[in-house]
Amino acid sequence: MPKRIDRDDVQRLIGEGAQLVEVLPPAMYEEMHLPGAVNLPLKSLDRETTAKLERDRPVIVY
Repeated sequence: MPKRIDRDDVQRLIGEGAQLVEVLPPAMYEEMHLPGAVNLPLKSLDRETTAKLERDRPVIVY
Protein backbone atom coordinates (compact mmCIF):
# COMPACT_ATOMS: atom_id res chain seq x y z
CA MET A 1 0.00 0.00 0.00
CA PRO A 2 1.54 3.38 -1.00
CA LYS A 3 2.27 5.97 1.65
CA ARG A 4 4.36 9.13 1.90
CA ILE A 5 7.54 8.96 3.94
CA ASP A 6 10.21 11.47 4.92
CA ARG A 7 13.98 11.39 4.53
CA ASP A 8 14.53 9.71 7.90
CA ASP A 9 12.12 6.94 6.91
CA VAL A 10 13.92 6.49 3.58
CA GLN A 11 17.29 6.13 5.28
CA ARG A 12 15.90 3.69 7.84
CA LEU A 13 14.11 1.57 5.24
CA ILE A 14 17.17 1.42 2.97
CA GLY A 15 19.22 0.37 5.98
CA GLU A 16 16.70 -2.43 6.53
CA GLY A 17 17.01 -3.61 2.90
CA ALA A 18 14.35 -1.66 0.99
CA GLN A 19 14.76 -1.18 -2.75
CA LEU A 20 15.06 2.40 -4.04
CA VAL A 21 13.47 2.98 -7.45
CA GLU A 22 13.76 6.24 -9.37
CA VAL A 23 11.16 6.79 -12.07
CA LEU A 24 13.07 9.56 -13.84
CA PRO A 25 13.68 9.44 -17.60
CA PRO A 26 17.03 7.69 -18.31
CA ALA A 27 18.91 10.91 -19.17
CA MET A 28 17.86 12.59 -15.92
CA TYR A 29 18.66 9.43 -13.94
CA GLU A 30 22.19 9.36 -15.40
CA GLU A 31 22.67 13.00 -14.50
CA MET A 32 21.35 12.88 -10.93
CA HIS A 33 20.28 9.74 -9.13
CA LEU A 34 20.42 8.67 -5.53
CA PRO A 35 23.16 6.17 -4.63
CA GLY A 36 21.95 2.59 -4.94
CA ALA A 37 18.79 3.50 -6.84
CA VAL A 38 17.62 1.55 -9.86
CA ASN A 39 15.99 3.32 -12.78
CA LEU A 40 12.54 2.21 -13.91
CA PRO A 41 11.22 5.16 -15.94
CA LEU A 42 7.61 5.96 -15.14
CA LYS A 43 6.55 5.79 -18.78
CA SER A 44 7.89 2.25 -19.13
CA LEU A 45 6.51 0.72 -15.93
CA ASP A 46 4.79 -2.56 -16.68
CA ARG A 47 4.86 -6.17 -15.51
CA GLU A 48 8.14 -6.83 -17.30
CA THR A 49 10.06 -3.89 -15.85
CA THR A 50 8.72 -4.35 -12.34
CA ALA A 51 9.64 -8.05 -12.47
CA LYS A 52 13.21 -6.86 -11.76
CA LEU A 53 12.15 -5.97 -8.21
CA GLU A 54 12.36 -8.43 -5.35
CA ARG A 55 8.80 -9.06 -4.17
CA ASP A 56 9.80 -9.80 -0.59
CA ARG A 57 11.49 -6.41 -0.01
CA PRO A 58 9.85 -3.01 0.45
CA VAL A 59 10.07 -0.62 -2.52
CA ILE A 60 10.64 3.11 -2.22
CA VAL A 61 9.63 4.97 -5.38
CA TYR A 62 11.12 8.40 -6.03
